[in-house]
Amino acid sequence: MSQPCLPPNTPAALPIPDPITPARDITHEHFETGDQVVVLKGAAGGELWGDAMRVVAPSWHTATDEDGWRLRDATGGAQSFITAHPRYLIHLSRRCADCLIHLRAMEDYLLPKVTTRNEFIDCEWYAITHLGQLVHVNDARGGR
Repeated sequence: MSQPCLPPNTPAALPIPDPITPARDITHEHFETGDQVVVLKGAAGGELWGDAMRVVAPSWHTATDEDGWRLRDATGGAQSFITAHPRYLIHLSRRCADCLIHLRAMEDYLLPKVTTRNEFIDCEWYAITHLGQLVHVNDARGGR
């Protein structure tokens, strides 16, 4: 049987557990409207990759029952706006110690696991609920 034809840059699915993000202790106040952030999703070419977005407004994160942020994906697509928990976000617009520490921890954990692969890899850490909420697999609850 032949392999399905995928568009260029379609990430390969490689479920790798993420024990770091769910344990991240970051508050809602760490981010503010206008911040550019990234939600890490995997690796490519020896570097982490993810979705870059802009923080728009506070928004209740139903999946965790905590304060979250409404994000806008400037590239649009099927889901231009989502709500996410602060622990999923890493600053792009400013260098802050908390985000740099988290980024380094993710690099140290993930990159050694995928260095032999030379493709975009989606570690399948996130899903979007029917409410437009970005949810980490460790935060997902039935019916939410």
